[in-house]
Amino acid sequence: MRSIRFSRITRTSVLGAAALVSALSLTACQSGGPAASDTPTASGSQKPAGTSAAPASDTGRETAEDSGASASSGGKPDAKQPHSGSNGDSSAGSSDGGNSVDGSGKLPTCTDANTKLTVTSVKRPVNHMLLTVTNTGSKSCYAYSYPFLRFGEAQSVPPVVEDSRPQSVVVLDPGQSAYAGILTSSADGSGDGGYSTQELTVGFQGADGRSAGAMADVPLSAEVFVDSTLAVTYWQTEMDDALMY
Repeated sequence: MRSIRFSRITRTSVLGAAALVSALSLTACQSGGPAASDTPTASGSQKPAGTSAAPASDTGRETAEDSGASASSGGKPDAKQPHSGSNGDSSAGSSDGGNSVDGSGKLPTCTDANTKLTVTSVKRPVNHMLLTVTNTGSKSCYAYSYPFLRFGEAQSVPPVVEDSRPQSVVVLDPGQSAYAGILTSSADGSGDGGYSTQELTVGFQGADGRSAGAMADVPLSAEVFVDSTLAVTYWQTEMDDALMY
C-alpha cells in the first residue's frame, strides 16, 4: 500500500514540475524575453513607419544625392559660379579701339586687300618716282618696313635705302596715305643692266618681314628705265621724307 502511494506522489510531483516549466516558458515568450529574441518575427525585422532613429542613413542619402548631381553635371562647376579660365573681361578679343582682326592686340597689316597703290614720276630729284599707298579699309593698318617692287620681269626686288628707316612703324588710319620714294636709275649713267618697262607690281611686308597679301599691279603711265641702282625707301608719313634720298 505504501509503495503505491509513493508512486502516485512521485508522478504528481513530476507532472507538477513539468507544468511549472511550461508556464514559465510561455510567460517569457509573451514578455519578449530572450526566448522571443532567438526567433525574430517578420514584423520585428522592419523599422516602424516615420521613425527618426536612423540619422546615419539620411546622411548617406544626402551624400549620394550630392554625388549624383556632380556626376550628372560631368564634374562641371555650378552654373552660378564663374567657369575656370574665365576672367569675366568683356573686352577680351578687342584692342586698339576695336581695330584688331584677330584679337591679338595688334592692328591688321596693310596689304593689297585694304589699300590702293598709285605711282607717279617727279621732276626732282631726277630719276625718282613716288609710290603712294592709301588705306581704303574701315580699320587702321600697319605699313611695315618698305614695299617689295618688281619692274617688268625682274627676278628680285630692289634693296631698301637704310638711311630712310623711320623711328616707328607707320600706321595708316582709314583714308590716310603713306609714301615711298623710288630711285629708278643713276643720274650719271654709272648703273648697268638697264632696261625699260611699263609693268610694276608692288607687295607688302608683314611684321616678320615676309610677304603679306598678294602682289598688286600698279599701272605706269609710260615706260620707265631702271638699272642696277634701283632702290626704294621705307614707308614714310610725309611725301618730302620719301623723296629726300
